[in-house]
Amino acid sequence: MPHPMLHQGERAVQRRAGVTADGWGSAGVGAAVPPVAAEFLGLQRLVVIAAADESGTPWASALTGPPGFVTAPGDRTVVADRLPGPGDPLAGAFDGAFDGAPDIGRDIGILAIEPSSRRRMRVNGRARADGGRLVVRTEQVYSNCPKYIQTRTYADTPPSTGGTAHVTGELTADQRRWVATADTFFIATWVAGLGADASHRGGNPGFVTVSGARRLTWPDYLGNSMYMTLGNLELEPRCGLLFLDWEHGHTLHLTGRARVDWDPVRAAAVPGAQRLVDFDVERVVQITGGLPQRWSFGKYSRFNPALEERQPCASVST
Repeated sequence: MPHPMLHQGERAVQRRAGVTADGWGSAGVGAAVPPVAAEFLGLQRLVVIAAADESGTPWASALTGPPGFVTAPGDRTVVADRLPGPGDPLAGAFDGAFDGAPDIGRDIGILAIEPSSRRRMRVNGRARADGGRLVVRTEQVYSNCPKYIQTRTYADTPPSTGGTAHVTGELTADQRRWVATADTFFIATWVAGLGADASHRGGNPGFVTVSGARRLTWPDYLGNSMYMTLGNLELEPRCGLLFLDWEHGHTLHLTGRARVDWDPVRAAAVPGAQRLVDFDVERVVQITGGLPQRWSFGKYSRFNPALEERQPCASVST
């Protein structure tokens, strides 16, 4: 019997990957925010959000603030005391009424991540702007495996302010170098009628390859077999990527289309890859000072391929 929490895209990917949904419920997915998750949210300085703009184009962005800027005042409500700023691809996306009702909001995926401890959790639901706040009605709340997260420590330095957004249709040479040396990025997926999701991807520098101004490829490593990202891509190839310049406070937002390549021969040439994902760039937004924080690097995850044999990923509580 299909797992009731899985949509058709996720079930299709699981079948192709040879995974059954029997153990999927161990991830502890629920609509309510447990007290331990509410406590975790209240400690965070950084959350990544995923949503589609008015044209249905998915983007990933980051919201930042001091501990306490994200709270869970109710078991089905999460509030962020921030909104995407000027120049951000999602600026204004949560304003106004949606579907004819102002209280419904826009599909949103939230990833709360604590790089110092490698803990992370996801919240999916519907969001709307309320003054300068983002109010989310939760539909899915769950913790995630800590694998492939590089440790970073928040640096208590004066915050930067958002600067100019530079928009192009392809990656510049500097941006290609940025992506090719990254050890972390975030991906936003969205399917109309099924919702949005924000997820993390990590590995050693070079795990994302750049084959031109409009093409990226990354490996899909062994994870928790939930396939929320790949399941969404099965139904809707449009997605958004976010690369952070942790040391200097800049953000790089990409949107385009992704295709999962299931060719085992091609995957076998990439250490740790279960399959590969090709991404075609359609639009690029780089924001100087888009990340008003500084984070100092700690160490790479011991699970990064080429460092240690990969193991199944288990959920962890937050």
